[in-house]
Amino acid sequence: MVRYCGKCGRQHADDASFCPYCGNDVKQQPSIEPTSPPIPKPPVSMQSAAGSSIWNQDHYSIRKKVLTVGNKYWIEDASGNILGFCKQKILKLKEDIRIFSDESMSEELFKIQQQQIFDAWGNFAVIDSKTGTKLGYIKREWGSSAFFKDKYEIYDAGNRLMGKIEETSTGRALARKYLPGGALVPEEMHIELNGQKVATINQEFKIIGDIWKMNCINVPTDFDRRVLLACILMMGTIERDRK
Repeated sequence: MVRYCGKCGRQHADDASFCPYCGNDVKQQPSIEPTSPPIPKPPVSMQSAAGSSIWNQDHYSIRKKVLTVGNKYWIEDASGNILGFCKQKILKLKEDIRIFSDESMSEELFKIQQQQIFDAWGNFAVIDSKTGTKLGYIKREWGSSAFFKDKYEIYDAGNRLMGKIEETSTGRALARKYLPGGALVPEEMHIELNGQKVATINQEFKIIGDIWKMNCINVPTDFDRRVLLACILMMGTIERDRK
């Protein structure tokens, strides 16, 4: 029997426990198919006052601010317009990365919060700051990331595995980890959702600073790109500090 989420109005499987689009608990909802399907509404996380379109675009850049204390990054669209600013807090027992609309840090857009103190497994929640809605989770695959290729798993708001972000080249990965000066080797990664490659992440070669380019033209339009941007920020603020 077809069921619809009472929160966002989207169709989901009859045996689902959570809505795959907004994470709403649907176990207690009656299994009744409406006489006419409801008009789909975008997830809550895409209805922010800042504008719903900025987090479902096809191209983004993340650029590190150089010659500064601590890790500071800008999120930019394809035209170079600043969409967000990130400043990593230092001496934190648990990572808590906040993304603001600009450097004044007066308006918080979303945040990346570590879920446990011991972070070898790297479980991070991506949360919309205005609504408190969890957009998804990024989990660092410790074994591969520590010794082989950097790899992350992508989970939806209901904590169900839905994809991965992984380095494309084994040779580049090993060179970065084990050769002298290997940290200068730029990373190239691909993103998979539901078994399909949908996006790429490419780091530009820089002696000082980082610039990451994300092409996500094949990512579903209703997938909030902040989950993917969160992974890049984690690679810049956390992974780089480990190397």
